[in-house]
Amino acid sequence: MKTGSLQQQTETSEVGVYDCEIHLKFRLVEDKEVMAVDAEQLLELLLEALSCGPDDCLETLDTVVQVQETSEVNASPRMRRQLMRLRNSLA
Repeated sequence: MKTGSLQQQTETSEVGVYDCEIHLKFRLVEDKEVMAVDAEQLLELLLEALSCGPDDCLETLDTVVQVQETSEVNASPRMRRQLMRLRNSLA
């Protein structure tokens, strides 16, 4: 989807809070030193590899995605403030 289309869709849509759960299983050919970083850096590296798409060094084995709308009271105060800003900017 193009950025302009996404922005237009957001402007005409109501925003909400969602719980998202993603289970990914894939094989990756990578340097051992690169894989020995902390969990946050490793997640960033893996997401970058997945976003580039499959190639000779990456094969996806299984993907499960679950998205469920949740009450905004379950969100942190910071997220609720952002939600209010988004709603106000769309009005």
